Amino acid sequence: MSENLLIVGAGEFADIAYEYFTVDSPYTVVGFAVEKEYFTESEKFGLPVVVLEDAVDRFDPAATEAHVAITSTQLNRVRERLITVTRDKGYTLANFISPRAMVWRTATLGSNVFIFENNVVQHGVKIGDGCVLWSGNHIGHQTEIDDYCFLSSHVVISGYCKIGTRSFLGVNATFADNVTVGADSLVGMAAVINKSFDEPGLILNGNPAVPSRVSSYRYYKLKPPA
Repeated sequence: MSENLLIVGAGEFADIAYEYFTVDSPYTVVGFAVEKEYFTESEKFGLPVVVLEDAVDRFDPAATEAHVAITSTQLNRVRERLITVTRDKGYTLANFISPRAMVWRTATLGSNVFIFENNVVQHGVKIGDGCVLWSGNHIGHQTEIDDYCFLSSHVVISGYCKIGTRSFLGVNATFADNVTVGADSLVGMAAVINKSFDEPGLILNGNPAVPSRVSSYRYYKLKPPA
C-alpha cells in the first residue's frame, strides 16, 4: 500500500530522496517543503513546493508522512533542527532503506534514517534518528551510531563501536573494534581510528588518527552545545 510522503528540503539531497523513494519504496512523494526564507520555487518534478511553516495546511500529517532530506556542513545541525520542527508539526518521519542494503533483523533504527544501497548493518546495531548512510558502508555488530550522524561511502566500523551524535565520517574511514568517538566528531577521509576519542568536537585525521589542534566547532564557526 502506497503512503503519501512530503520531502522537507529542495536541494541536491531532496532530489536524490525523491528518486529513491519513488523508485525503491512504497511511498508516493506528493510535494516538497522548505522554510520561508529559502522558498524560491513553487514546483519541483511537477509537484508543489510549499513553505514549511504552512505545510500542514496543504499536507495533512494524518494522511502524509515526511522525510527531512537535508545535508549540511554544520555538523548536521540543520538536519537535526528541521527534524525537530517537522516532528513538532505532527508528521511521522519516514525512513528509506534501500532494498539493496542488508540490514539484519536485530538492528534497530530511529526515525528519518536514510540508508543507501550496498550498506551492511549487522546484528544488534543501533542507528539513531536522522542518520544518513551513503552507499557501501559496513556497520559491525553491536555498534551504536547516535542521532544525526552522516556516514560517507565505504566507511568500515568494526564491532562494539560508538559514534557520537552529529558526527561526520569521511570516505574510507576505518574503526577498530570497541572504539568510541565523541559527539560532533569530524573524521577525515581514510582516517584509521584505532583507539577511543571521547572528547566532543574533535577533527581526526591520519593513520593512526590524531586530533587536529582546531576543533570541529572552531572549524565550522559554531558554538559547542550547552
